[in-house]
Amino acid sequence: MFDSREYAGKRLGEALSKYKNKNVLVLALARGGVEVGYEVAQHLDADLAVLIVRKLPFPDNPESGFGAIAEDGSTYINENAARFVPPEVMRSIVQEQVDEINRRITSLRNGKPLPDMTGRTVILVDDGIAMGSTMMASIKLCRNKKAGKVIVAVPVAGRDTAKQIKKLVDELVVLDTPDYFHAVAQVYRDWYDVPDMEVRSVMKKWEHRTG
Repeated sequence: MFDSREYAGKRLGEALSKYKNKNVLVLALARGGVEVGYEVAQHLDADLAVLIVRKLPFPDNPESGFGAIAEDGSTYINENAARFVPPEVMRSIVQEQVDEINRRITSLRNGKPLPDMTGRTVILVDDGIAMGSTMMASIKLCRNKKAGKVIVAVPVAGRDTAKQIKKLVDELVVLDTPDYFHAVAQVYRDWYDVPDMEVRSVMKKWEHRTG
């Protein structure tokens, strides 16, 4: 159990100490991963940026999804789940999420592009991984942008999903893989959906720190 995202981020930063002062780039998945990523980047004296990626939700069950899309268009589709979604519905859902990605790039990053990650070690950070779709799309983005090394680091993940992701990256760091895991929220005492305002506040704090 983690008291908060801040506490989980501090623990995760300690677990990644070998990357301290190694000029790594921490990409924090918005919105829940930003506080975690802030703590990791601070501990490692790394660069930090917000990465926008969106789940592709089922039209009748938005809490679940059939894949995800990252801000550069990198897409992960769970073929077994997607076969229940008609092509025209899928196109509509993808467009809705692309629109939301563009809104968040403006709102959370002031429209700025992601840092160049060519040849760099990139650490993808979120507050946890359940189904793994958004993280898989994020990994694709990093590969498409020619990252030198891709690391996924999270406080918690499901065991089967962790095994899948481990095959796709250079290193996977997970603090906890509970026996009975159904949602990231179950391992946090202080859990809530992070609003845009909080992400902007965290990143403003980061800019003041590095400025």
